[in-house]
Amino acid sequence: MSDPTPVFDDLRDESDELDRLVAELSPGQWALPTPAPNWTVAHQIAHLAWTDHSALLAVTDADAFRGLVEKALAVAETFVDEGAETGARLPSAELLARWRHGRAELDRALRASQPGARFPWYGPPMSAASMATGRIMETWAHGQDVADTLGVVRAPTDRLRHVVRIGVRARDFAFGAHGLPAPTEEFRVEIIGPSGDTWTYGPEDAPQRVTGPALDFCLLVTQRAHRADLAVRAEGPDADRWLDIAQAFAGPPGDGRSPKGDAG
Repeated sequence: MSDPTPVFDDLRDESDELDRLVAELSPGQWALPTPAPNWTVAHQIAHLAWTDHSALLAVTDADAFRGLVEKALAVAETFVDEGAETGARLPSAELLARWRHGRAELDRALRASQPGARFPWYGPPMSAASMATGRIMETWAHGQDVADTLGVVRAPTDRLRHVVRIGVRARDFAFGAHGLPAPTEEFRVEIIGPSGDTWTYGPEDAPQRVTGPALDFCLLVTQRAHRADLAVRAEGPDADRWLDIAQAFAGPPGDGRSPKGDAG
């Protein structure tokens, strides 16, 4: 069993990078609208704080987490937005402090978890490393919304490998979310990381292929940019279809982003 500590460290570092982005914002900047409809910067951080709290309950109090799932099922269409809205109403300093406290508690709980332990989640049970990987993906994606709002260009890091991995593993889920049968064959995926390493998935001789830089692939699978604006390429009809519908997140398909050249 591999040591999950580097994954926990990457989650901490990804969160700290976003923290530096929002720590000195004025109240007016916390209220700026982000690319996510009806969500401000405060909603983005409130959502991360809410999900970190959910993950903490999953790791430390399975009964309490099951109660949270029951509430979610009762209001499935609005549960996520309600959690973000509640946090976004807090004064920005209090929201920031709450997010910091919650993610520190989650970090301690993940590091203290027993090897091989699996924890309940909104989908299948997850290991501590998988839980942290999912939190990295969400923190990076919502951090991208904040960065886009503030006009900040973030330097990509090799922490993106976690987002890439989730995006690749979610291929069949993305097809199912669109009511499409999953391809029967494996794809070859070759992604160039920020440090220049190539991250590969699937058989080398697979006819269905996807290639591109890690940043662009992550923007695609988190639906933070339109495919037309990204240097991700497909070979084969199934791979091409996947790039139109890819998503690394659970739940129904999102609307995604319009191409930059689309005035509408």
